[in-house]
Amino acid sequence: MTSAHKRLLLWDIDGTLVNTGHAGVHSLMRIVRERFSANDDLRDIEIAGKTDRAIVSDILEKYGEPTTDENIRAFAADYIAGLRDELPRRNGKVLPGVLDILNRTSRRADIVLGLLTGNLHEGAKLKLEHYGLWHFFEFGAFADDHHDRNELGAFARRRAQERHGHEFDAAQIDVIGDTGHDIACGKAFGARTIAVATGGWSRERLAAQQPDFLLDDLSNIAEVANDLGWFAF
Repeated sequence: MTSAHKRLLLWDIDGTLVNTGHAGVHSLMRIVRERFSANDDLRDIEIAGKTDRAIVSDILEKYGEPTTDENIRAFAADYIAGLRDELPRRNGKVLPGVLDILNRTSRRADIVLGLLTGNLHEGAKLKLEHYGLWHFFEFGAFADDHHDRNELGAFARRRAQERHGHEFDAAQIDVIGDTGHDIACGKAFGARTIAVATGGWSRERLAAQQPDFLLDDLSNIAEVANDLGWFAF
């Protein structure tokens, strides 16, 4: 089958594929304790759906540190080291239906699986390897590429084209995520948007962002098959 007839599924990670038990937040909190001697739960920092680079920048700004590339890189390196420690400590899980859907779609010649995530590449790899999902994805677009989530679609499309030798039209692309940032990112380049209410955003809040599809979770495989057309059931 030619790439012209393939569908590209671009997946968010946190709250969509997995729940890490807030391993990333705990890593950030630990750095804040060590660097700024502050016990901060970071509730005033928006985390869900934003890129790691944007989150780090917001934390540095809160504590009066210049948001230079050097400072962001240093903080991000500490975050990744902390994440490696925190993942096995937290009671995380693969979210309902995810493994079944990835197994089914990965076997199809007309489906391409990629990531479109606010995680740094190394953080995404750590999380998905920990939960046994990394091998499903051919490529991705990450916070390393750009601090603005809405700019990441172009990186994902280019990598899909490089791997498959054909440009993927927006009509051939699905963006799957659990926050309004995922929906906005997909809409920014005309992709079909699929919201799942398995993360920090409620179904009502997601509905207000007008995704093309809104699901409580991905556990109803028949519903996913019928509504989204990724596989027969």
